[in-house]
Amino acid sequence: MLTEDNNDEDVSLFDAEEDAGKKSKKKLKHPLASFFHLFFRVSAVLVYLLCGLFSGSFIACMVAIILLLSCDFWTVKNITGRLMVGLRWWNQVDHDGRSHWVFESRKGVGKPPASESESRIFWVGLIVCPMLWVLFAFSTLFSFKIKWVEQETLSFIRENLEKSDQQTKGMVSILSSFESRLMQLENSIIPVHKQTENLQRLQENVDKTLSCMDHVISYYHVAKDTDRIIREGPTGRLDEYLACIAKIQKAVEYFQDNNPDSPELNTVKARFEKGKELLEAEFRSLLTRYSKPVPPILILDAISLDEELEVQEDVVLEHLPEAVLQDVICIAGWLVEYGRNQDFMNVYFQIRSNQLDRSIKGLKDHFRKNSASSGILYSPAVQTKRKDTPTKKSPKRPGKDDVLDIEIDSYIHCISAFVKLAQSEYALLVEVIPEHHQKKTFDSLIQEALDNLMLEGDNIVSAARRAIMRHDYSAVLTIFPILRHLKMNKAEFDSTLQGTAASTKNKLPTLITSMETIGARALEEFADSIKNDPDKEYNMPKDGTVHELTSNAILFLQQLLDFHETAGAMLASQVLGDTYNIPLDPRETSSSASSYTSEFNKRLLSTYICKVLGNLQLNLLSKSKVYEDPALSAIFLHNNYNYTLKSLEKSDLIQLVTVTQKKAENSYRELIEQQIQMYQHSWLKVTENLTSRNMPVFQPGSKLKDKERQVIKDKFKGFNDGLEELCKTQKGWAIPDKGQRDFIRQAQRRVVSEAYRAFLHRCANVSFTKNPEKYHKYRPEEVEEMIEKLFDTSA
Repeated sequence: MLTEDNNDEDVSLFDAEEDAGKKSKKKLKHPLASFFHLFFRVSAVLVYLLCGLFSGSFIACMVAIILLLSCDFWTVKNITGRLMVGLRWWNQVDHDGRSHWVFESRKGVGKPPASESESRIFWVGLIVCPMLWVLFAFSTLFSFKIKWVEQETLSFIRENLEKSDQQTKGMVSILSSFESRLMQLENSIIPVHKQTENLQRLQENVDKTLSCMDHVISYYHVAKDTDRIIREGPTGRLDEYLACIAKIQKAVEYFQDNNPDSPELNTVKARFEKGKELLEAEFRSLLTRYSKPVPPILILDAISLDEELEVQEDVVLEHLPEAVLQDVICIAGWLVEYGRNQDFMNVYFQIRSNQLDRSIKGLKDHFRKNSASSGILYSPAVQTKRKDTPTKKSPKRPGKDDVLDIEIDSYIHCISAFVKLAQSEYALLVEVIPEHHQKKTFDSLIQEALDNLMLEGDNIVSAARRAIMRHDYSAVLTIFPILRHLKMNKAEFDSTLQGTAASTKNKLPTLITSMETIGARALEEFADSIKNDPDKEYNMPKDGTVHELTSNAILFLQQLLDFHETAGAMLASQVLGDTYNIPLDPRETSSSASSYTSEFNKRLLSTYICKVLGNLQLNLLSKSKVYEDPALSAIFLHNNYNYTLKSLEKSDLIQLVTVTQKKAENSYRELIEQQIQMYQHSWLKVTENLTSRNMPVFQPGSKLKDKERQVIKDKFKGFNDGLEELCKTQKGWAIPDKGQRDFIRQAQRRVVSEAYRAFLHRCANVSFTKNPEKYHKYRPEEVEEMIEKLFDTSA
């Protein structure tokens, strides 16, 4: 029983709030509750006393009294006790099913006190009424006037008691007679029973002796009875064969325990060993005969990553038919329990390891054949990334040749296939191999296939290392899709290899580290090669178009965009060596590059791209000095800067660049504008002939001096010669961007045309020569047409 009276503050009663403020102790605060507190009690007493005046029915009066007392019980327990004196109780059952009684009383400081009148009414009614009922009970008993019990009922009960007493006496006499007869029967039957029991015991002993003799004799016939089945082997009837082996085993145990010197012991032992050897041979035969490589199509279905394909159920890789699998499990269980032989586990992992390796090789061959027959399939590193650049030489596709691309795709598929097949092999192994040998056997089973995959990965790393030595940095991009795939599947890879040896689990992290290291090295050396490219005269475009270095650099960076997370992780491995001067967030500081956050890797890649673009800009500026004509140098830089900006915007590289350089786009636009202004300076030697500088002052109709006429002639001649020379030279230059080409043409045409028209207007009424057509060779419209043909090699 639990009480809560020990608490400083009692549990609130129905969360009821009492009226605040001090009230008179003699005033009834709850008159209605006080009324019903007395009403039900007094009513029950009145019904008991007066029910005979209104009804003669005992049941009706009893029901009325019980109902009134029940109402009184509930009212006192839940309402009047709480309101009038601050008491309440109830019963509760806890989680263990035990019942507890909880009592509550109002004791808290600040709670209004109970009214003395109500308290007196409550306790008087609660005590007086039970006392009245006790008084009624005693008065009824001592007066021998049990109310409401009818005389007829009492007479009926008295008669029945007398009859029952007579019947009891008769039954006692019958039982006494029956007991005496049983005693007589027992005295005559027991001797016969004992004799019969002795005979039965003798019979049982004889039967047991005969049975034991038959059982012993059967052991001497086991070798003969099982000879044919053992010689024929377990193929096709494994259950019958195992039953024979069990008989032989029991015979061996019998002779060892009872007759170890018997020649029969050697016979059954030899038969048992022969049977065990045949079981081992059957185990090898079943695995060899029914273990087949998983078809490549089924493997591709299992590793399919097509998000649009809604596969309703997982692809099940079935390695053995169900019936064969059950036989293999049965043989393995027998060899462990009775054969005391674990060699079958070596047989198992050798056969299954060979099939696992053949399945992966079959997938690789299937992938190559289908790739060759369906056309060249580019690896994810370079596919959909070929873009024509405006160089005159056809752009060469970066990276390895098509065969290597197919090898990369095949390797990615084989990695996924290995995980799925290894998981499937482990599920099969769990059913065959004992639990405490499963991890070790699984480790041995996957070694050959895993080693081949790691060796192929090492070969890819070695090929990338050789490509770096040849300065063929685009070839290293083939590592990126592999590395990304390995990292995406590393968690599943580790889960699959859980429980294997540490050397086995470390093979994939070692390969990932090698790829990250060689990739980071390639990125660094590529950035340095862009800065230190020695080619300054050879292969320089004569028309000032985009340099091949620019197109290759942009193409390389665009290919990094698809693998920005992978490239960022590669660069993160160089952060600890202070390759990049990037402030580290304390949350990102760690001894492992894998601990850097995605945002930090993104900043690293952005810094790297900005570094490459900066090196490219410095190299282009150095190369532009090869041109003797400053205008062609400006056109060359303009084309390269414009191509870089357009490529960044088109491939969303600009968003990655702006992570660290917010104003990168504006910077390129300023550089482009500067080169346009540099180019426009080349026209000053043409337009300066049209200015009023050194122009003679003359009045209309006045005659010019020879010196003044010569000045005008020189201006015309200088304009004509400069215009012809520039148009002839710049017509062979190239501006691949049509928008920029039209903009530069229009700006230059406007400047030259306006200056030329103003010059002609000043010289319109001046007679400076007898042959004006010799100097006035071009009309303004013709000058505009000549400028419109600039940067047009087909004109």
